[in-house]
Amino acid sequence: MPSVTLRVGAEGVDVAALLLGTDGRVRGDADMVFDGQPAHPSGAVRHEPESLVLALNEVEAAVERIVIAGSADGGALTAVAPDGTAVASYTVAGTPDATAVAFAEFFRESGGWKFAGIGQGYGSGLAGLVTAYGVEVAEEEPAVAGPVPLTGVTKMPGQARPAEGAPAPAEPVVTPVAAPVAAGPFPPADRPYELVGGWEFGPVFEPFTVSGDGDQVVTVDDRVPPGPVLVETAHEGRGYFAVFPLDRRNKDGEYLFSTTLPDFTGSSVTPAPERRALRLRVRAYNRWALRVKPVAAARRLEGTLRGYGAEALLYTGGAADLQVRFEGNEDGGGYVGMWCHEVAGQTALTTRPTLVISDTDPLLHTVPLPPGPLLLLFRADGPWTLTVKEIG
Repeated sequence: MPSVTLRVGAEGVDVAALLLGTDGRVRGDADMVFDGQPAHPSGAVRHEPESLVLALNEVEAAVERIVIAGSADGGALTAVAPDGTAVASYTVAGTPDATAVAFAEFFRESGGWKFAGIGQGYGSGLAGLVTAYGVEVAEEEPAVAGPVPLTGVTKMPGQARPAEGAPAPAEPVVTPVAAPVAAGPFPPADRPYELVGGWEFGPVFEPFTVSGDGDQVVTVDDRVPPGPVLVETAHEGRGYFAVFPLDRRNKDGEYLFSTTLPDFTGSSVTPAPERRALRLRVRAYNRWALRVKPVAAARRLEGTLRGYGAEALLYTGGAADLQVRFEGNEDGGGYVGMWCHEVAGQTALTTRPTLVISDTDPLLHTVPLPPGPLLLLFRADGPWTLTVKEIG
């Protein structure tokens, strides 16, 4: 999909694009493209009358997702290739409680771009929608008169925080238009995904998704077979969040996540046991979501990757040098570590993975990597950047 034009079938529906980083937020007001700001500084996204033009091969590497939004009258969003062929579409049904909607998104996966519907409506209008993705909006009169019923209403994570000492802004009211979205910055549970080509470590199965609030124990159903699996997670707001696999005696194993990072998202890998279900104990202050997927659905380490917190990464290249830049947490410190599992010919996680890096405070280090396939388990108390360069 090098270039696409996006149109909404219903008349009078204008559209906007939000370019999001790895934290699910815009980096600044310039990352919103609409009729009043018709072009992104990179030139990769342009607004035209009742349409958007996306040059996906020109999107900056720091942009992980592009959310398409607009007024909530409903209709079919269609992506059209330069030759006029429709390459993707998603239909949203209108709702009287929502005045703006996030129609769909393009997201990076396996070195390319994928399209998926979102169908998330906002009773607080376009201002509430873009605020949820980090855009700062000047105060104005409410978009709708009267309260929106709270039945089935959820909050959208990732809302921009007020400046230190400033009063908190009113939270946007969010009404599901299509299927409800799990807590955390996850797409709908049925979003398609690609497995990394040539990756043979771990079983293949349909994803398992669950969400909750506070401390809970999760029992994964029988769709997840034995073997190493990817666990993705998200925790809304601030406060302690941790996930522990439970052993045969129903006691905590080594934690997969243990953090106080705000609006945390992350991924890791754990073995799903044989002859019993995978069970995970969640400790959380707020709403959270978990998704269990094949390891082969993890992000691939190629070129430069940016992230925040813990993430499982796949590397399939030759021997390489890996540059690790850790920017530190909100207080300027924090921990960063990476463990390397050489998985060629393996069916289980190695008991003694190689510790590639373990340090505290902001750093810029270059470390060697052996030839792939490798599973890299990265942990960090803040934002990071990885750049891999093959040698020889």
